[in-house]
Amino acid sequence: MTTTHSDIPSVLQRIVATKIEEVKAAREILSLEDLKAQVTADNKPRRGFAAALRTADIGIIAEIKKASPSKGIINHNFAPALFAQQYEQAGASCLSVLTDRDYFQGDDSYLLQATNATSLPILRKDFMVDVYQIYQSYLMGADCILLIMACLDDTQVHELHALSIELGMDVLIEIHTKSELERALTLPRSAHNIYGINNRDLNTFDVDLQTTLDLKNILIEALAVDNTTLKPLIVTESGIHSSDDIRLMLSHDIQHFLIGEQFMKTDHPGQALQSLLAGVAADE
Repeated sequence: MTTTHSDIPSVLQRIVATKIEEVKAAREILSLEDLKAQVTADNKPRRGFAAALRTADIGIIAEIKKASPSKGIINHNFAPALFAQQYEQAGASCLSVLTDRDYFQGDDSYLLQATNATSLPILRKDFMVDVYQIYQSYLMGADCILLIMACLDDTQVHELHALSIELGMDVLIEIHTKSELERALTLPRSAHNIYGINNRDLNTFDVDLQTTLDLKNILIEALAVDNTTLKPLIVTESGIHSSDDIRLMLSHDIQHFLIGEQFMKTDHPGQALQSLLAGVAADE
């Protein structure tokens, strides 16, 4: 089972086309071989994104995101380093930083700013379509990269997954549907794997938390045959707005959450995270 260009939602088709052009332009400035040479010379250890989630009772991946294609600018007082510090003080386990320029008004420098401002492990949130981007992510200091099953074919996702793990980075494997989950399960099992279930339908943009609950059961059953002591890491993405949403997921043994817009639409994202966690604790 694989994905074809016609299967990719139109919004992702546009983004993927842009990414291909971005990589082409970057290769003209710095060749892949020269980029690899820089990676070889770099020996900075990774911060352990998956490990940080494993030690958390409630693992929050707090996102630093300025804008989105559907909402436009979300945070008008955008300050990546400050937000990273706020999130760390508020109890986030990890950070996610948008680096896509054309659609999310992100930038590579935002990840570097966050890395220098905090000790938290960081996910480079971008649309990976080429090995060039994996090497770039490593040099930026990313501890984890995102592979979106909806915009990669099987050959691509296996190649990018293998390289990321070879370089010591963790991998957030994002799925939206049962068919994407089945394809994700063909990837080699690894302690570096994190399975992100996105509750947003990419065709309608509707959000339904039941997506996580349904796909989680299939994922757990499929991975149970692996005879490993490592519990699969499952992250629910999109639509987590309240302590009630957190409690719902916890009641179904989902302990990890990627939350962005809910925090970023406020003037103080760290305070929003702190309030959310306080609400969960007050209800226990």
